Amino acid sequence: MAIPPIEPTEISIFFNFRSPYCYLASKSMFSIFNEYNAAMIWKPFGGWSGRSAPERAKKKIPLVRQDVGRHARRMGIPFAPPPLDTDPTLAGAISLIAEQEGLLEPYVVEVMRKEWAEGRNIGDIDVLLEVGDLIGLGKGMIKRASKNEDLIKRLDQNWEEAQKNGVFGVPTFMVGDQMFWGNDRIDCLKEYLHDLRLRNI
Repeated sequence: MAIPPIEPTEISIFFNFRSPYCYLASKSMFSIFNEYNAAMIWKPFGGWSGRSAPERAKKKIPLVRQDVGRHARRMGIPFAPPPLDTDPTLAGAISLIAEQEGLLEPYVVEVMRKEWAEGRNIGDIDVLLEVGDLIGLGKGMIKRASKNEDLIKRLDQNWEEAQKNGVFGVPTFMVGDQMFWGNDRIDCLKEYLHDLRLRNI
């Protein structure tokens, strides 16, 4: 008698494109779903959701840039921060369309590269149209998504859900009641999945 396949374990990823730590996470987080029997539940935010409030952020920026710069050098990736007034909301909304089209991974990787490796403003739709050209996400689809208020509402709903679950920062990975906060906790998450015997053979 055939053994029925085990359903993938759901992992919610709470993510804000404006976070440099999400940039670091974008380099390895998709490997989770190649290595383990897990399904991604994509939960992007917009605006300041999941980030330090503006006044606190001003004080943190010098330290964060030093810290992320060190991590980037260790990882062998470029780090060139975008303009301070960059708004991630549009990128977050369009990521929901990229997900529908099966292009989430290349979209996330390329948007983060534009923003944090090239220092581009991803609040500018022209930058996101460049990303679309690179990954095969149509211009018309991007332009329609940029005007879709329902997508913006979903970003807000994701943040409300995150707060109810105790999420306060990004990136955060949730498996059931287990929370892994930060790009430097991806290895801990993988160890947890390994202990659950979810590693793909």
